[in-house]
Amino acid sequence: METYTTDDALTNMGFGRSQALVLVYAGMGWVAEAMEVMLLSFLGPFVREQWNISPQSESMLSSVVFAGMLIGACAWGFVSDKYGRRTGLLFSTMFTSGMGFLSALSPNYLCLVALRFLVGVGVGGSHVFISWFLEFVPAQNRGTWMVILSLFWTLGTILEASLAWVVLPALNWRMADATAVLERMASANQSDLPPGVLIYNRETKTDHDNLASESECLLPIREKECKVDDAVSSESGSLAALRMLLSRNLLKSTLLLWFVFYANSFAYYGIVLLTSQLSDANRSCASGVIFGLHQKDTNIYKDTFITSLAEIPGLLLSACLVDWFGRKASMWSMMFACCAFLGPLVFHQNELLTTTLLFGARACAMGSFTVLCLYAPEVYPTYVRSTGSGIATAIGRVGGVVCPLVAVALLGSCHQMEALVVFEVVLCLAAVACMFFPVETKGRGME
Repeated sequence: METYTTDDALTNMGFGRSQALVLVYAGMGWVAEAMEVMLLSFLGPFVREQWNISPQSESMLSSVVFAGMLIGACAWGFVSDKYGRRTGLLFSTMFTSGMGFLSALSPNYLCLVALRFLVGVGVGGSHVFISWFLEFVPAQNRGTWMVILSLFWTLGTILEASLAWVVLPALNWRMADATAVLERMASANQSDLPPGVLIYNRETKTDHDNLASESECLLPIREKECKVDDAVSSESGSLAALRMLLSRNLLKSTLLLWFVFYANSFAYYGIVLLTSQLSDANRSCASGVIFGLHQKDTNIYKDTFITSLAEIPGLLLSACLVDWFGRKASMWSMMFACCAFLGPLVFHQNELLTTTLLFGARACAMGSFTVLCLYAPEVYPTYVRSTGSGIATAIGRVGGVVCPLVAVALLGSCHQMEALVVFEVVLCLAAVACMFFPVETKGRGME
């Protein structure tokens, strides 16, 4: 009997109207998360002035959001693996919207901190958008479409920076289900499915260029392994999935992914905060005055807007590299480039050079982060894909929790050199870690 896999079906029908709708839906979720994250770089100084809080409390306002995202990334990943991607996305989006609205009505600082933590829990589910979207995209150009999805994140950052500039100074699938979904997609794309019967996956050919023990597990699972999904659901779901992620075959990839996600989040969100804090820190440390909102002018919003635009060339760079140069090499090369841009900022520079260097650093950070978000879902098999990506994303949120303490606290106490050295060391170690990833996922199927 003639058979085909989901990857065969996706390749046969190509990228059409069905995937475009998924792209727009997933993209709007990323716009929302980007705006929530960018909000942190503008909100802190205004809250500090209105409620007379300390710089440490201002840093806490950013850190609690990432702490919530840490919890949400794990929780929503498990929900989407157990109950379906759409279920996880629907409830996480509704939760984020509700908590975000309530946070705007906060009567005091403690209430705002609690509600922003809950917003973080909701936003933590945004990684499910990536897994969901990539499962609909043909393998041969998945990298390019991931870059296009990431444009929505950049749109969110630019939109938030624009609003701040203008406003603030003035004011799991089952087999039958998979067949039905593929049939609807083929109809929407005005194409046909391959002839034959859908199977979970054909026997995987061995790739002798990669480590055999791990590549066998990282490739899409075979039909005989479908029973694993039932085992996961019957054995305290998330605990069984975690044990699978830490199994001998997946351990190296999992641990390296955790560290690289941590480092990349630390660097990316740190660069966002550096944009809004570095110039003020330079002026205040030179004059001996504690910097605050009263010293800010519209230049800070202009600089943030300009550096947000840096994500566009960063995405174009990753698009050129990811499907040609490979996932691993793309990541470590852009991380080293980010280090090169941040290096001169160890010493005080004029505002124009500071903005230019931060522009280059953010472009490289965004490019490497985009490829990393593509690589993680490709590494894990379907039954633990969202859980594995979610936990890795959660580890990354730890970097988001810690980076305000470096970017704000160290700069506020006039320790610019120490702050930048920390960023340099973390990025260099992450680049080296990317070199040790055991497999290259370019062109791999996602069953």
